[in-house]
Amino acid sequence: MNAKTSWRWRLLRWGLISLAGLITLAAVLITEENWRGKRAWENYKHAAEARGERFDWSAFAPTNPVPDDQNFIKAPIFSGATAAEWDDQTLAWKPTTHLVDRLSMSPYRRDASDVPDQTGASWERARLTNLKNWQDYYRNSATNGAGEFPVAAQAQSPAADVLLALSKYGAAIEELRAASRRPYAWLGDYSAGDAKEFSSLLAYLAKFKQCTQVLNLRAIAELGDNQSAAALEDVRLLLRLGDALRQEPLLITHLVSMAITPYTLLPIYEGLAQHRWTDAQLAELEQALAQRDFLADYQLAMRGEMVFATDTLENQRLTRKYETTVAEAGKTKAVTISLRFMPAAFFYQNELACARLNEQFLRPLVEVTNRLVSPAAVRQANTAVAAELKHYSPYKIEAGMSFPAISRAVAKFAFAQVSVDLARVACALERFRLAHGNYPETLDLLAPQFIAQVPHDVINGQPLHYRRTEAGQFILYSVGWNEQDDGGQTLFNKSGQVDREKGDWVWRYPAK
Repeated sequence: MNAKTSWRWRLLRWGLISLAGLITLAAVLITEENWRGKRAWENYKHAAEARGERFDWSAFAPTNPVPDDQNFIKAPIFSGATAAEWDDQTLAWKPTTHLVDRLSMSPYRRDASDVPDQTGASWERARLTNLKNWQDYYRNSATNGAGEFPVAAQAQSPAADVLLALSKYGAAIEELRAASRRPYAWLGDYSAGDAKEFSSLLAYLAKFKQCTQVLNLRAIAELGDNQSAAALEDVRLLLRLGDALRQEPLLITHLVSMAITPYTLLPIYEGLAQHRWTDAQLAELEQALAQRDFLADYQLAMRGEMVFATDTLENQRLTRKYETTVAEAGKTKAVTISLRFMPAAFFYQNELACARLNEQFLRPLVEVTNRLVSPAAVRQANTAVAAELKHYSPYKIEAGMSFPAISRAVAKFAFAQVSVDLARVACALERFRLAHGNYPETLDLLAPQFIAQVPHDVINGQPLHYRRTEAGQFILYSVGWNEQDDGGQTLFNKSGQVDREKGDWVWRYPAK
């Protein structure tokens, strides 16, 4: 071997030795980092569990397992709720022709034409449902050849024609009502953590909202037809649908529950505005609404989100897979990303970041005991979380992706709570009017005869604002998300929608 070849061989050998050393060093560092990450996560979990935290789904189930014959969601009426079969290629449900979905109901025709404008009907806008528009809509469905809803040969009252049209869902609604008497409502085993489970969950949520829209319109038509007892039955079912979702430990279920709350409150509001409820019915409605604790629901949802995030990361660590869907050529297909070479520290540290940010920043924003939600505290938390996530770190990447939009989520829970609180007080005010012929001068006169205790404004802890008007009505309101008393003024954004971040949250009735 000549000198030149010998030198090349020595360089190669030194290079291989150096590479082996670097690989060994990297392996040692990764092993050390994995150990540190695991230790940090386990230490946090042990300390949190000592404070009463739980990191498993069984902590949220009303009973484990929930017997099918006691589970609202397992009733036969839900058996075809997805009306589809699972497609492993797209990670989604595909419509089928042999599954019958008895919960598929909608107040609208399939052609989606001539839909009545109902954007203005709400207690926030102080506007009632225009049943005449709905009457025309359903009667036109017969004359234009659709014929999806039954109609009378001759026009009846608007309320009667609407009730006749919605009678097509009568049997399904009664079956749903019977199922609602089951004591539990539990959608699924979230510990599976697969796409099918959560896609099925979304399908159920869509059905809940569809049923709510039909029941909402039917209850309002029943009030218009002087059938307050029937309307009360449908409001009870509306409340039960919302309660079923409120028992779930995921934010999405609570967001849907809050989204359908206005549909539940609207018939209550319209019955109050038109003096259709009896004293006994009002007492029942107020007591039912008093059971709606959206501030406690917030804590449940946030704890559920923490377990969902950490459980998802743990599944990724064990399987070394990240499953998602992508759109390609107008179609959706399943994609599995391999995490085979991802250090375990990545998963452990992200679990830690998810849990810590949830406990430190999210949950303190809503005080259940004192019944308070501070918009100022939400803004401060937003700033603090932004600072936490400002600098890129692989140990916070999934925590940042899963971290909910704090201000929007908290504001929704606060508004939902204020909504039911205002409705409760409005029921008590109507009971006072029935007893005395007019509304009281102050809210203090309501308790304890008409309401056990008048709720305060959860935004600032102060009494809700109330005053009688010259027209023999009243204005009742919370200061809203801007924390300022705007005198009972509702503000609107450029698109004409109620701006809940500005102005007050006001309960008033249309001018007579």
